[in-house]
Amino acid sequence: MGVHGNTWQWAAKTLTQLIAPFAPHIAEELWHELGHENSIHTSEWPAYDEQYLASDTMTIVVQINGKLRAQLELPSGTEKEAVLQAAKDNDKVRAHLSENEIKKSIYVPGKLVNLVI
Repeated sequence: MGVHGNTWQWAAKTLTQLIAPFAPHIAEELWHELGHENSIHTSEWPAYDEQYLASDTMTIVVQINGKLRAQLELPSGTEKEAVLQAAKDNDKVRAHLSENEIKKSIYVPGKLVNLVI
């Protein structure tokens, strides 16, 4: 079968297991077509791998006084000071900050920067 055949087999098996709670009869038929002797309902639920859930980038929403002004794509794990500096250096944000002084900077890690002016 080769690598691609094994990958296809794994994908078909996993998809069939995932649809079993919603379409039990067709899932059972597909399960037997894939070559399994036992019932799909007695098979082990597919496991997930944490490494595929992690992202290399994060999207930071930048607000000024609670109003959305920009969105930044930054590497995951960027430090707070670097995120705040990137927000202040953004052209859209800088246009709103030009005549105002920042009174408070609020940072929600990995999600949001709110600059209060």
